[in-house]
Amino acid sequence: MKKKVLAAFVCMAMAATLVVGCGGSGGSGDGGSSDGGGSDSGSDLITVGFSQVGAESDWRTANSESMKETFTEENGYKLIFDDAQQKQDNQITAIRNFINQEVDYILLAPVTETGWDTVLQEAKNAKIPVIIIDRMVDVSDDSLYTTWIGTDALCEGRKAAEWLNAYATAKGWDASELNIVDIQGTIGSTAQIGRTQGLEEGVEKYGWNLLAQQCGEFTQAKGQEVMESLLKQHDNINVVYCENDNEAFGAIDAIEAAGKKVGTDIKNGEILVISFDTTRQGLTDTLDGKIVCDVECNPLHGPRAQELIEKLEAGEDVEKLNYVDEEIFTHDDTVASVTAVNSMDEEQEYAVTPITQEIIDGRAY
Repeated sequence: MKKKVLAAFVCMAMAATLVVGCGGSGGSGDGGSSDGGGSDSGSDLITVGFSQVGAESDWRTANSESMKETFTEENGYKLIFDDAQQKQDNQITAIRNFINQEVDYILLAPVTETGWDTVLQEAKNAKIPVIIIDRMVDVSDDSLYTTWIGTDALCEGRKAAEWLNAYATAKGWDASELNIVDIQGTIGSTAQIGRTQGLEEGVEKYGWNLLAQQCGEFTQAKGQEVMESLLKQHDNINVVYCENDNEAFGAIDAIEAAGKKVGTDIKNGEILVISFDTTRQGLTDTLDGKIVCDVECNPLHGPRAQELIEKLEAGEDVEKLNYVDEEIFTHDDTVASVTAVNSMDEEQEYAVTPITQEIIDGRAY
């Protein structure tokens, strides 16, 4: 197992230390598991501890699988995987366990942006590079983590808002006719912050009616519960902005259970659903017209994380922020492209792709 020798007195016995290794076997706390075997199978393995926020959505499952498929013994790694079950305290415990196990790298998919300074300082003191995955962290010192890989949630929200404006314009709908409810993700997460802001900017810019915003926790069950409540409170909803696919699935279930229809004919009572993530089921619902616009949030971060670790192993510098490419998929071809500003304040044009079964069949998630 490849380890960092921190104490000067062991330098004379470095070769022996490397053979023995310091990561050991076993998980990093409750719910943790060691993928690729629980014992050292060679001195050249790089040990990676990954604290995953949980398994709250299809997207999250795909993200975890991408990591597990990448960091295998065949690829030269030992992965210690920990499911935090949506609790920050569990993630902090997992990171401290990784430090005690003297892993080579820590990967963290944080449940929320704040509250990480102390434990990340501990990792820095132990000279363990930390790679943040998916959601960002808001820390007092950016040197507490090495690099970040993820999606531009703010740009995703802006893409969705610009698509809605272009779609409404093409259909001849007045802005005052759009009555929107926002089923938000986990409050304080990067995805929620960015996607909510993107919608709110669109409301301010175009004059839509934002009837309500309520947290759906990125889950289907909570999305359904929230939508049921919103339908009872508002009888004029015609657009539902769901901040991930699982919330959209729940919202659609609630809409249909209430005797209403999802679709694009809002003048005749249908409710238009916008979503994010582009999971396989999400795109299938887009093909069927249940979701009209689904903005991609690419979960396949494993290969990019491996690429960054390889650069760090070679002593190369890496970019602080690493955005993954993402697309926009829709039920029809009404809108060909949208122009939106990303988090780097760069204005770009993004193609809008009408979904087909062929596209769904060719995707990895």
